[in-house]
Amino acid sequence: MITPRIKPSAFWRRQPSADLFVQDQRQAKLGGFIANLAAMDELIDFTAIAAHVDTACPRPDRSKGGRPPYPTEVMVRLLFIQSLYNLSDEDCEYQVLDRMSFQHFCRLDGALHIPDARTLWSFKQRLSQGGLGGRAIFDAVSLQLQQHGYIPRGGQIVDASIVQAPVTQARHEEREALNQGQAPEGWSKKRLRHTDRDARWTKKHGKSWYGYKLHANADARYKLIRQAKVTAANVDDGQTLKDVLDRGNTGARLLADRGYDAQANRELLRVSKLKDGIARRAKPGQERRQRLDARNAAINRIRARGEHVFAGLEQLGGKYVRALTLARNELAILLKCAAYNAKRLVWLVGHDPASWAR
Repeated sequence: MITPRIKPSAFWRRQPSADLFVQDQRQAKLGGFIANLAAMDELIDFTAIAAHVDTACPRPDRSKGGRPPYPTEVMVRLLFIQSLYNLSDEDCEYQVLDRMSFQHFCRLDGALHIPDARTLWSFKQRLSQGGLGGRAIFDAVSLQLQQHGYIPRGGQIVDASIVQAPVTQARHEEREALNQGQAPEGWSKKRLRHTDRDARWTKKHGKSWYGYKLHANADARYKLIRQAKVTAANVDDGQTLKDVLDRGNTGARLLADRGYDAQANRELLRVSKLKDGIARRAKPGQERRQRLDARNAAINRIRARGEHVFAGLEQLGGKYVRALTLARNELAILLKCAAYNAKRLVWLVGHDPASWAR
């Protein structure tokens, strides 16, 4: 007799059949906890997202045999679960095995095999090649936002936020070698593989931070992320304005903090026919600042809505990354942005009176 690979545990002893009333009560209570997930499953077309992913990152060739890969839609749904609940690959595997709601969302009800942590890691490795997978998912979700009627409105709010990464322990001269793309003297190949050579140090409000930076463009009306770019933490905010401009916003004003106050950015707004809503820095020795402070205060009252976006990302765990390369961390951050937009869409539809009549 062949011994089974997984032996049954006494913890899972068969219980007597439960009362149907008890099951109904539990299902009703559970429905309140998974309402957002159920609404997202209804509003987001994951089949279309999977098609975008397969176009940008073709599936590997299986002509030589081997177990067929899981459907791309299933893997994309797993990534959304991972991003919404800030799960590691191992935690995601466990939660999907343990929670029926996650299995239903990922279309794994009654499946004999469920993707494990290694499978999830390999799929993300496929998406991170060339930085195309995360962008494909983010753009596909953005397209669906507009299909639901939530086009960019009210003007653009541009801002940046630091995303922390695990600190690499290195001396000053070793850090300089890493920043120049070289291997520090005496470092083994194994140590180099376990070192993040793309993250950088920066200072903000007198405090040092290590990691990356998310440059985002959100519309002032719906607080949805319309454009996003990920860089090392030491990249100046003002240098990335051209990369996150949204040409489709119906509003004609762009709002940003004093970090974007540069002549090149003001010229960019003039050429793009956008009203200048960039807060101004005080000139050295400037004493009379009443008009300057009043202008900045008026801008910040609206620009504060952009801070709500970063607060939403922080609730999803989007202010910290685990991977060791820019490509993998860019994928993780863009997935967080897509998950935030999907969650925000659920809220907007739920609070839109026009949707109640549909």
